[in-house]
Amino acid sequence: MTIYVGNLPYKATEENLREVFAQYGAIKRVSVPADRETGRVRGFAFVEMAKDTEEDAAIAALDSAEWMGRQLRLNKAKPKGSE
Repeated sequence: MTIYVGNLPYKATEENLREVFAQYGAIKRVSVPADRETGRVRGFAFVEMAKDTEEDAAIAALDSAEWMGRQLRLNKAKPKGSE
């Protein structure tokens, strides 16, 4: 599973996210999508952890937490194309 991180500060980087999520376990992948035209971060990211239990711990700890002046929104990401 993958964690969707919403309401992300526009100045957040992949490295910033790795530092925060590393507290909860091993990180497999971090993706911070940027706008194709402007290159600006789009305000959300995806973080994949090594174990589901680590993802659950990160979601429990960081959902609604304030980080870089924004209140984060975390949940398990839905597979692309599903509702």
